[in-house]
Amino acid sequence: MTFYNKNLQYRVTLNTDLNLFIVFDKDNANRVATGVTIEQAVQELKKSL
Repeated sequence: MTFYNKNLQYRVTLNTDLNLFIVFDKDNANRVATGVTIEQAVQELKKSL
């Protein structure tokens, strides 16, 4: 799924082995962040901008 957060577009997956959400920048798949919650993962992705 692709989500929109103001100017940030991202995809979210759930790693069920690690119980982590993985967020990928829609425009650059090399920018990735993880978190226990989707919100946490998105915040980590924003930090990498």
